[in-house]
Amino acid sequence: MKTAIRKMGNSQGVLIPKPFLLQTGLDIGEVEIEVEDDTIVIRKPKKKSREGWAKACQKIAAGNAEQVIAWPLITNEQDAGFTW
Repeated sequence: MKTAIRKMGNSQGVLIPKPFLLQTGLDIGEVEIEVEDDTIVIRKPKKKSREGWAKACQKIAAGNAEQVIAWPLITNEQDAGFTW
């Protein structure tokens, strides 16, 4: 199948036919994209964004237990009043 590279804002893009998305299991959302030789490869992410960050932070904190943490722990419920 041939398609065209189109201007999309300040970038260029290619419309991916729905049957291709269904066949690969891809959907709207995050994908991994890279160049392999002269080919652009799009794949499902191996892991979700920020997956494992909480566990890694806990491991870092446990390794530095003697140091005082300079910021309070803020949960999602506590940040409702913040202006972003």
